[in-house]
Amino acid sequence: MYAVIEDGGKQYKVSEGDLLLIELRELSEGQSDITFDSVLMVGEGESAKIGTPWLDGASVAAKIVEEIKMPKIDGIKFRRRKGNLTRWGHRQRMLKVQIGAIKS
Repeated sequence: MYAVIEDGGKQYKVSEGDLLLIELRELSEGQSDITFDSVLMVGEGESAKIGTPWLDGASVAAKIVEEIKMPKIDGIKFRRRKGNLTRWGHRQRMLKVQIGAIKS
């Protein structure tokens, strides 16, 4: 069985035991679990339940494995003959979570 969840403006197809990278969020001190309540679909085949837009009472539990930094992205803007050169960089921080129970 799998579920489709929404988090951070993105949709993820998950099943039990999957490892997933999600956007970093503020967590309370010592928090090691996350619950995703925005479940769009649960099940597979004929027994699938589809929400409009979310399923009532459905949730997906996940355990936080670690906080990681993604590789740095470097960008540049250059306008020729104008003396204009802009460099920028970004390094996103993510949470790696392991999907636990899927409650429908």
